[in-house]
Amino acid sequence: MSMSNENIVLIGMMGTGKTTVSSLLADRLGYKLVDIDAEIEAQEDCPIPVLFEQKGEAYFREIETSVLLRVLDQSSQIISTGGGSVLKPHNCDAMKKAGWVVALTASAEAIIRRVSANRDRPLLAGNVEERVHQIMQERQTKYSFADLTVDTSDMEPEEVVHYILAHHRV
Repeated sequence: MSMSNENIVLIGMMGTGKTTVSSLLADRLGYKLVDIDAEIEAQEDCPIPVLFEQKGEAYFREIETSVLLRVLDQSSQIISTGGGSVLKPHNCDAMKKAGWVVALTASAEAIIRRVSANRDRPLLAGNVEERVHQIMQERQTKYSFADLTVDTSDMEPEEVVHYILAHHRV
């Protein structure tokens, strides 16, 4: 795949800025924006929190993989993945083959601040601070396959986009 039409795949935990940054990147590059969570909700005709509640995380992860693989088959896209898309090694391999992978990271404090107001995050049920720390620990090595890692803790979305584009291999 040539560099000029490859996908840019954003990975990272919830609250790192994937949705906002992907939208800005798509506008800037004229690429199609694809949000994996939105694709899942459209396919299943069900909000993700309800899907988690009714069918469980294992079912959700299967759907997430099938949607991700379908989307990765296209080119010239900015793809915003779900935070758990990296949990299956097969997904990570597919992302690497289909594009340039950018991991967005942030401090636990920044993530907690960003997600605290949002009750639509099924993995944060209960104590938000405790869950964020737990998820960060569980996934700390899962993003290492990325081509670029950006700590968004103290950056505005536009700064993140500028940084990504400055390092993009086009």
